[in-house]
Amino acid sequence: MTTRQRFEHILAWFEVNMPVAESELNFYNPFQCLVAVMLSAQCTDKRVNMVTPALFEAYPTPETLAKATSDEVFEYIQSVSYPRSKATHLVEMAKRLVEVYDGMVPDNIEDLQTLQGVGRKTANVVCAVIWNQPTMAVDTHIFRVSERLGLTTHSKNPLQTEKTLVKYIPESIIPKAHHWLLLHGRYICQARKPHCETCGLQPYCRHFAQKSSMP
Repeated sequence: MTTRQRFEHILAWFEVNMPVAESELNFYNPFQCLVAVMLSAQCTDKRVNMVTPALFEAYPTPETLAKATSDEVFEYIQSVSYPRSKATHLVEMAKRLVEVYDGMVPDNIEDLQTLQGVGRKTANVVCAVIWNQPTMAVDTHIFRVSERLGLTTHSKNPLQTEKTLVKYIPESIIPKAHHWLLLHGRYICQARKPHCETCGLQPYCRHFAQKSSMP
């Protein structure tokens, strides 16, 4: 099976078996999306969704968040990972949004990455989720799943994985494909114990083929 054939089979399977694939973070506008994605770094979406309702009520706009102190923001997000640094990043991000972008979340990766605490992965997520752009954010789930399935081969870093994925996945479905791979890694192809026995991607999976061929 060629790499292109593997991509075609896997994407077709997802299209049939996971027709609806979207972020599990709760938000209602681009600003809230950006905040939630920043908070989700090395933290579960479930935990983020527990703290954002009160946070969004206290700071519904970039302008209100920009006026807050990091200590004040910390009180709302202290149960997420790295709350001190994230509180600082959120306030500084909001200040730049107000001062440079008139309170509007940028719609491109380059400008998003000028915001405090926003790296390429976060920028890719926001562009895909909010603006439906063909950007592929590679987190630990996607990095792992891509290698196991055989979509990538010995990728050295997330950027290399990203470049391979966007090369073979049609632009029109890249935002959805991001969620396909992420959710598959979160619930099926888990790091410590992948649920190969219940996975519908067995026929196309390099990891399963290698495991099955072992004596």
